[in-house]
Formats: sequence, C-alpha cells, structure tokens
Amino acid sequence: MRSAVREYFLRSPRLGFGIWTRADLPLAFELWSDREVTRLTGGPLTPQQVRGRLEREINNYEQHGMQYWPIFLAETGEHIGCCGLQPHKPAEGICELGFQLRAAFWGRGFAREAAEAVVVHAFSALGVRALYAGHHPDNRASRGVLTRLGFHYTHEEFYPPTGQIEPCYLLLRSEFPGPSAPWRGGREGR
Repeated sequence: MRSAVREYFLRSPRLGFGIWTRADLPLAFELWSDREVTRLTGGPLTPQQVRGRLEREINNYEQHGMQYWPIFLAETGEHIGCCGLQPHKPAEGICELGFQLRAAFWGRGFAREAAEAVVVHAFSALGVRALYAGHHPDNRASRGVLTRLGFHYTHEEFYPPTGQIEPCYLLLRSEFPGPSAPWRGGREGR
C-alpha cells in the first residue's frame, strides 16, 4: 500500500522511517493481520489485537522516543513493514531490536538495511548501550541479519506469543562494527 507523503526522521539508501500515528491503522492492519508476515511471531493478529499493537507502538514513542517504526520505500512511499526498538532492560541501557516485512519485500536486503539503520540510530542518536534481539528458531533469515550486524548468541528464552523457545542475541555498542554501506543513518526529512 502506498502511503501519503510523510516526513521521515531516519533514512537509509532505499528506505524512509516514519512514526506510527492512529491514521496509520490501515497500514497496521495490512502488516500485522497478514498470516505470512506474522506466522513466526504468533500471528496473524485479530482486528482488536492490531489496534492494540498500534496503540502500544504509539505509546512507546510517546514514553520512550522509540517504536517499531513503519518503513517505506524512499522512492515510492510504499509501506513495506516496520523496524525499530522497544525498551528491554531500560535501567541497563538495553533496547530490543525488531523488524517485520511484508512478504513481497522479502529476500531483497531490506531487513538488513532497515535493521542496520536502526542500530546506528540507537547507538549514535539514542545512546543505547546494547541491543537485544530474538527470533523464531525456524527463521534463518532473521538469524542471518542479526549475525551479519554483529549480534552474538547469548541464550534461549520462552516467547509466549509463539509458544517456542527462541534463540536470543546481544550487540554491545562497543562491539558494533559500524555500517556496512558508505552511508550513516541520520535525521532527514522528505
């Protein structure tokens, strides 16, 4: 779905990051009620659950300055998914990194590009000390994105939405090798 022209607070070579608002409910439904997108994260979500998820993202931004931000193709404005942060262990300066892409955009490097932009933003603009992430044990693509960014496996943890024991990873700011591309994440408007 093509989104109305919007401001991007963060950009990468092909992507623009927006901020969820209540007006984005159609985009939220498109993403989180999609069986293919959410099959490894405990979905698809019901309409009521999608509304609740959108409210949680909006509240995270209002309270913590972060959310799993909606991401768009910078060239066309087409919504392709979300990628961002949520508090994990705030007292220790640790946030959780997460991303979900619509199936039409899988296998094109967008997850890594988005995650890398968020990692750079977290460490440089937000001053986060470390990032935590987990994934469904069958999701090799997410594991690949995380390990290529420098995350290292730390433990396994039960994830209630899927009922699975999932591998978990950590990336310390001091261990991040930096962006793989010649760009640096930053604040840019469109």
